[in-house]
Order: sequence, then C-alpha cells, then structure tokens
Amino acid sequence: MAEKIGQNLADDLEQMVTFNLGAEVFGVNILLVQEINRMVDITAVPNTEYYVEGIINLRGKVIPIIDLRKKFGLEEKEHDNHTRIIVVDVSGETVGLVVDSVSEVLRVPAGSLEDAPKLVTGGGHAGADYIQSVAKLDDRLLIYLNLNKIISSSKLPESA
Repeated sequence: MAEKIGQNLADDLEQMVTFNLGAEVFGVNILLVQEINRMVDITAVPNTEYYVEGIINLRGKVIPIIDLRKKFGLEEKEHDNHTRIIVVDVSGETVGLVVDSVSEVLRVPAGSLEDAPKLVTGGGHAGADYIQSVAKLDDRLLIYLNLNKIISSSKLPESA
C-alpha cells in the first residue's frame, strides 16, 4: 500500500531543470535534457537566424546552438563563467540552448502548475506558444517552457 501511495505522489510531480535568463527563472522537462555543459567555442554558420549562435562538435556529433536570450527578445549579455549550454533532445532533434546559468533540478507538484494567462499566450506575439505553464513556487514564479514549440519554430542549420 505504501508503495502505491508513493508511486501516486511521484506521478503528481513534474521534474524539471531550472535555469536563469536575467532575473527570470525558466524550467524544462528533465526527460528532454541530455546534458549540461560549460560554454564552449561555437562555430558561426552564415545565413542563419539571429538567435542561432552556430554549431558545436559534441563528441563527434554536430549540433545547432540557440541563444535563448536572443530567441526570447531579451537584452544580449556577454557570456561568463556561469553561462551554460543545455543539450536537449526534442522529437529526435538534438539542440543546445545557451542560458545565463543553470539553477537546480526541481520536483514541482502538478497542482502548482497553471496555464499561463491568455494575455501572455494569446496576443499572437512570437513567443506566445513557448510557455507551457507557470509554476507558483514559494516567493517566485517559474515559467515552464514548451521545448517542442521553441525547437519546431526555429530555423536551424542541419545537424549531423
């Protein structure tokens, strides 16, 4: 009986990797995250979208890199010792996401996740579909991202 209750509790938790872009906290589903790396040299690719930093060679696999600050229209910031590349696999597409810093892995109760307000997701602006939900955590809000929408809306160089 205790195992079943424990299992139900685990089923009601959403595990996510959280990261910062400026003062804002974002989260992505931990099951999509392959690894988290320090910033490395990125090879620029001509004629790509402004938010595509370029490509990197990750153990023999070439993967495209998206700067989430640029993708979300945030002010650009110089990369520093805290900058990380979160490597994700979304629908078979491996992509690196440049973020200011990675915070922690959180287990968020499903009940604390709410749909984002229509004002945020409606409006037809470019990032409207990027927000999956918003989590209320103690003294802050966490924006839970829909990586499927972010990656599928991105024009990326071919990965190999």
